[in-house]
Amino acid sequence: MDIFPDLRIIREARTLLDAYLPVTPTVHASSLSRPGISVHLKVETGLPTGSFKPRGAIYALAGNLAHRRVEEVTASSTGNHGAAVAFAAKTLGVPATIFLPTNPNPVKRRKISDLGARVVESGAGDLATAFQQASAYSARPGVYFLNDATDPDVPVGTATIGLEIAQQIPQASAVYVPMGDTALIRGVAAAVKQLVPNVTVIGVQAERAPSYCLSWKEGRVVPTDTCDTCADGLATRTPDAHNVQVIRQLVDDVVLVSEEQMLHAIAHLYRQEGVLAEPAGAAATAAFLAKPQREGIVVLVVTGANISDDVRHRAGLS
Repeated sequence: MDIFPDLRIIREARTLLDAYLPVTPTVHASSLSRPGISVHLKVETGLPTGSFKPRGAIYALAGNLAHRRVEEVTASSTGNHGAAVAFAAKTLGVPATIFLPTNPNPVKRRKISDLGARVVESGAGDLATAFQQASAYSARPGVYFLNDATDPDVPVGTATIGLEIAQQIPQASAVYVPMGDTALIRGVAAAVKQLVPNVTVIGVQAERAPSYCLSWKEGRVVPTDTCDTCADGLATRTPDAHNVQVIRQLVDDVVLVSEEQMLHAIAHLYRQEGVLAEPAGAAATAAFLAKPQREGIVVLVVTGANISDDVRHRAGLS
């Protein structure tokens, strides 16, 4: 597969996903808009499992089932990808085992279990140990390790978000995208860059998990010792070299947001726009609130709504 999925493949992916997932809305955000600047939210929270992740999981698993024998699908995840793989596995009739860090987001863990997947918890609060265990377990014949960070099909699924943005807001001048393992932004950027002339793509990471931001700036893999952030969906510390290469080509800027800025954005989205978002889901809004653009048509991707009770309380929602 090419380094970026082309439009034909992205459109074929959207056609495949039509059988399982709706097109998500892009809604005008009046509380963020001002004269000269029109802001829109691409709201992914209404998809099954409450995040954008089923797009990549279903596309990847369906493609593999069409070409080889898959007796079990596995994933390592902080939660949303695991739930998406569990959903895809249940939908397509394949057993699933999901490896999570110890003490994961309870809302996300419960969704995975409720979807019938087996859950294995291991390691600390990041994905390193869970990934190692998933990789070792998946070495057996017939087991498909659907690795969010490196699977070439996942960004094709997430690129359908960019396709929809281009259709819904064809004059977009900037798109803000939360950036964890980069599968989302690699897909979204590949699509919008091919469809929307002169669009700017801005990646958003947590200040306390800046590995891909540092790597993007320096043009090489820059790991971090920790990734201790309330935004578990952004908690990466070991970048993949290929992913760094791709975002260096596709992403125009990367900004960091603090824990407090994400919590403020959660409250703003909920109270002003009626949108519930988890910290990673609110990261794009946090970046815009911290430094709003003065003109143009802006799209902020709201990626997920699986917020824990603790974070909900910290954001002042309960």
